[in-house]
Amino acid sequence: MNAPANDTPDHTAAAPAEASAPEPTGAAPRGQRPNRGRRPQRPAAERPAGPAPARQHPVLDQLATLYPALFGETLLPLKRGIFEDLLAAHPEALDKDSLKAALALHARSTRYLTVVASGLQRHNLAGEPVESLTPEQVHHALIEVFRRRGARSREDLRPKLRQRILQAYEASGLPRDEYAERVRGRDDEVNQLTSDALTVAATREAREEALLRAFDASGKTLNEFADMYGLHVLDANRTLERARARLSRPATPAAPTNPETTVDTPATEPAAEPGAPSPAP
Repeated sequence: MNAPANDTPDHTAAAPAEASAPEPTGAAPRGQRPNRGRRPQRPAAERPAGPAPARQHPVLDQLATLYPALFGETLLPLKRGIFEDLLAAHPEALDKDSLKAALALHARSTRYLTVVASGLQRHNLAGEPVESLTPEQVHHALIEVFRRRGARSREDLRPKLRQRILQAYEASGLPRDEYAERVRGRDDEVNQLTSDALTVAATREAREEALLRAFDASGKTLNEFADMYGLHVLDANRTLERARARLSRPATPAAPTNPETTVDTPATEPAAEPGAPSPAP
């Protein structure tokens, strides 16, 4: 875009006279000198403007001031019903429609989805953990975060995603079949990555349970058993405890509906290798 005429300094009117002055002998005429491989620079006014930086919703700035532990530099998952809690706590300062729009943006932001994918508990306005996220919510957030990263990266992120799915499954405490059923979606590639992660988990679990049976039948102390299998005693203890917990855990309740919602607003409004290892020689 050309600059307005009244922005041109007065002394530029002398430019034609200067341009007509004779050049020194042997010098290329002005405007015809070799550029020596350098690209000519366009005037700043002619350079295309870069994309405008994204601006945060002003209500989110307000919430970051009111609740820095929840909306500040480090985010936390929010309890269901946080919309009503905020309106009740600040009826004069927060507009209902603006708050709804701000929370919708917040719930869909990569920063918030990343913290949901970590599996932290939901928190109330006092910053206290009050309820757990469902495995479905953690899985959904994890897939969306990696989908966004993949759009900006040439790296194949599938191995990392598969590992994160494995970790999320182990943290869920669910049986493999139930976890697979609850997080299954319409994306065949994601379903296959989940299946691959659960196959790795099945192999690991079978090995740990075989190790537990070997320990129970050995009559050895934990230290003796760990030494016999070449394991650090802490690693052996963690492995045996995981196997015991898995074999003794009760059935889990059914999943709630609408698993993809991470920040809830009123229903009338949009929501924001098997076998134990051989003893060491």
